[in-house]
Amino acid sequence: MAQLSVPTVDYTEYSNRQLVAIPVALLAVALLVIGGWFVVTGAPANLGLEFVGGSELRIASPPGDNAEQQIESAFDTQPASIREIPRDGDYIVTFAQDTVDTAADESESRVLRQQAEAAGFTVESSNEVSPSFGGDTQRLALTGIVVSFIGMSVLVFAMFRSIAPSIAVIASAFSDVMIPLALMNLVGIQLTLGTVAALLMLIGYSVDSDILLNNNILRQSGDFYESTSRAMRTGVTMTLTSIAAMAVMSSLAAFFGIQIMASIGFVLVVGLLADLMNTYLLNVSLLRWYVNRGVKR
Repeated sequence: MAQLSVPTVDYTEYSNRQLVAIPVALLAVALLVIGGWFVVTGAPANLGLEFVGGSELRIASPPGDNAEQQIESAFDTQPASIREIPRDGDYIVTFAQDTVDTAADESESRVLRQQAEAAGFTVESSNEVSPSFGGDTQRLALTGIVVSFIGMSVLVFAMFRSIAPSIAVIASAFSDVMIPLALMNLVGIQLTLGTVAALLMLIGYSVDSDILLNNNILRQSGDFYESTSRAMRTGVTMTLTSIAAMAVMSSLAAFFGIQIMASIGFVLVVGLLADLMNTYLLNVSLLRWYVNRGVKR
């Protein structure tokens, strides 16, 4: 069975400033994107239906060309998005909350279904999320992320009884979440319960790889570079295997039209690639500074 060969990096050729330059620069760009998104939209990312409320229809593919134009013209309200499912040709049509005119006893999803059927479309399914439920979901997701970071910080501090290793782990995990979140905005992936779960998984992956590195350097025998090389052999192999698995999952999900799984796979692949960079550049530089107490390298 073929084994993955992890090359040995000669860290003595690079100063701590050189090691942190790329991770810090990419994190800064990611924060600028997220900050700009917040200024323009009022949210750090494109929020999905679960977080803002609204209605969603799944419509069978209409005959003829210009399917999206046909779907758009079927409704009195401009759809927020129209997305094709590649495998079967159906379309997912979403509408923002409070944009559909309804009577007192009618729901938005019912009105939209009637308009679609009146235009000759077959509605496979419909779904509606209230704004209050969306707000509750936002708070729940934010609480989950905050609690994850707090728990991670407490765990790392309890293990190593030092601030510096804890800061290294927190900085790496923070960057692992911010970079894929910024890229989600740029490629049009919405923040949903599924992608929030993927971001939480990235925190777990990050803590795992960072604790492996910290444990090898701070608790096991051998000099700094020998310990780093030992951690890389295990950590890089583990992360690259996960990246390959997530890439296959995302590709298959996209082929079969399972949008949520494709989005989760994309977020995990980007986040794990960021984790490789942050663990073995940012974290290594911070730990080397800590071990040598600021001696320049």
